[in-house]
Amino acid sequence: MGVDSPQPVRILVVDDDPGDVLMIEEALADSDVDKVIDVVSDGEEAMEFLRAEGRHEQARRPDVILLDLNMPRMDGRQVLGAVKQDEDLRTIPIVVLTTSNADTDIVGSYTLQANAYVTKPIDLDDFNDVVRRIDEFFGRVVVLPKRP
Repeated sequence: MGVDSPQPVRILVVDDDPGDVLMIEEALADSDVDKVIDVVSDGEEAMEFLRAEGRHEQARRPDVILLDLNMPRMDGRQVLGAVKQDEDLRTIPIVVLTTSNADTDIVGSYTLQANAYVTKPIDLDDFNDVVRRIDEFFGRVVVLPKRP
C-alpha cells in the first residue's frame, strides 16, 4: 500500500448512523485515492465482517477501519478491544471517528490501541475535510501492512 499502491485501499466504515455513513461515503468519493468502501452498522456485524463469517463470509480484509464508538449491540470500544487482541486483525489501523470529545473516550480509545481519534465535526464542510484528510493520509502517505 502507500504511495504507489496498485491495489485500492479497502476501508471498512463501522457506524450506525445512516446520515453519517452517507456523508463519509460522499467525502471519500470526492478524493482521487483509489478505494473500496464497505459499511457495517454495528460492532457485531463488524466482527462478523472482519472474521469473514455468516453473511460476510466473502468479506475482504480492510486496510483501515473508520470506527464509531456509540452503537447498539456491540459498541466501538468493544470492537476496538476485540480487534487489537486478535492476532490476525490487530495490525489493521483503526481510526475512531465519533461525535464524542470526552476525555474518557479519547484516553480509553488510545489505551485500547486506536491508531487515531477524530471527533466528527458538526459543520458539513469541516466533516468532509476531516474525512478527506483521513483518506489522503491512509491512501497516500502511510505504508499499510500487506493483506494476508
